[in-house]
Amino acid sequence: MLKRMRGSTLCSILLMIAGLLVHSSAYTQFTKYSNEFLNIGAGARGLAMASAQVASVSDATAGYWNPAALTYIRDNPQLSLMHAEYYAGVGKYDFASLALPLKDNKRTLGLTLLRFAVDDIPNTIFLVQPDGTVNFDNISTFSSADYAFILSLAQREKVWGDKQINFGVNAKIIHRQAGSFASAWGFGFDAATQITGNRWKVGIVAKDITTTFNAWSFTLDQAIREVFYETQNEIPGKSIELTAPQLLVGGSYNFRVGRKLNLLAEADLDVTFDGRRNTLISSNPVSIDPRAGLELSFRDVFFVRGGINNFQQVLDDRDTLNHKKIWIYQPSVGAGFKVGDVQIDYAFVNLANQSYPLYTHVFSLRIDLRRKEKKR
Repeated sequence: MLKRMRGSTLCSILLMIAGLLVHSSAYTQFTKYSNEFLNIGAGARGLAMASAQVASVSDATAGYWNPAALTYIRDNPQLSLMHAEYYAGVGKYDFASLALPLKDNKRTLGLTLLRFAVDDIPNTIFLVQPDGTVNFDNISTFSSADYAFILSLAQREKVWGDKQINFGVNAKIIHRQAGSFASAWGFGFDAATQITGNRWKVGIVAKDITTTFNAWSFTLDQAIREVFYETQNEIPGKSIELTAPQLLVGGSYNFRVGRKLNLLAEADLDVTFDGRRNTLISSNPVSIDPRAGLELSFRDVFFVRGGINNFQQVLDDRDTLNHKKIWIYQPSVGAGFKVGDVQIDYAFVNLANQSYPLYTHVFSLRIDLRRKEKKR
């Protein structure tokens, strides 16, 4: 009876969250793909598994994927670092997270920092002079950078039998900077849970549950304003950018292949509420994007991973009339190994479609920071 009550309560909570997200999306003007740099991913393990992590994640990157899973870090702090470069080094992405178990052994604190930047962007505002001539000496460059700081708190609770349920929350501070012209500050919250059985896990994350906002301000001198006016471009002013809520639901199962081999499989659904998207299930305002990943581990020391995500419908390049559409997806593979308290992971990720692949290499490092034992 107790199990049924708990199960029905969990279903009721999920239905209530989904209802609130749909309701808020129907009556609020959101900016589609707002703060998209927060959806890149974290850690080569997660990227190699096509970002299917919401259920199975159990390391310091959980502050990004599912803060409730931080409770798996109980005895010693853990540090995770990642660096990646995209589009031949044009875009640079850095990730760092630190998980700190608290003394009560039931709660874990997480600190996460993300940065995505594009440098040397040409500024051509003054390229064409008032007399109509072109002066290439007037081209300057600037950088555009997005930052996010995430403070996470997770708590572990034993519910019934060998089942365990974890809860977690994120508080996010966002800063975005485009040269000296524009900057924004934002704030938002995530809420998450993770239920663990013997070999299975279920994860649920409600991102930007209160809607995340970015307050933009612009600094344009008089010369730039005159160019905007003469070229009939709108002069930007202060504005608010709202990020729609997002619901991530996933499940994983650990298959015992042999005495030394384990196969972890996970499937996730990424549910967005900011309007119709080019996803496998597309509607207005709800769209659903599935993702799946596998991890084969040998004695929990060596790992081989793979996954697929980002299903999209695009025009077939072989159709000269540009009428026929085909489904594409993005594959990813990777590997990792663990030596003592250090784990190194690698991912080979495709950023484009199968016809025009654009691959990038991603490396990440995980370190268990063992506390020194006190001498008696």
